[in-house]
Amino acid sequence: MIEHEAVAAAAIDLPDETAAEVVKAYVVLNPGHVPSEALERDIRGLARKKLGPSVAPREVVFRKTLSETRSGKIMRRLLKARELGLPEGDISTLESDET
Repeated sequence: MIEHEAVAAAAIDLPDETAAEVVKAYVVLNPGHVPSEALERDIRGLARKKLGPSVAPREVVFRKTLSETRSGKIMRRLLKARELGLPEGDISTLESDET
C-alpha cells in the first residue's frame, strides 16, 4: 500500500469466521492528501492489484498518526490488541500514540 503516493500505512490481521483471517489497514496519509471514500477505494484497488484479492485489506481506516516506538517502528501488536479488546501490554517504549 505504501506504493500509493498518498500513503504511509500499517496493516494487521484479524480473525474472521469465514476466511480465518482478514487484513485491516491503518493508513496515515502523506501531506496534501485528505481521507475520502474515493481514496479508500483507490488504495484497496492498488492492494488487490499488487497483492491479490485474498490478502488485500478488507477495511481501511485513516488515522492522523500511529503508535510508534522511539526508533520509529509502528506498534502493530498494539493496534491488534486495541482492535480485539486485548491487554495492551508494555507501552513504555512508545514515542507517539495514535490519534
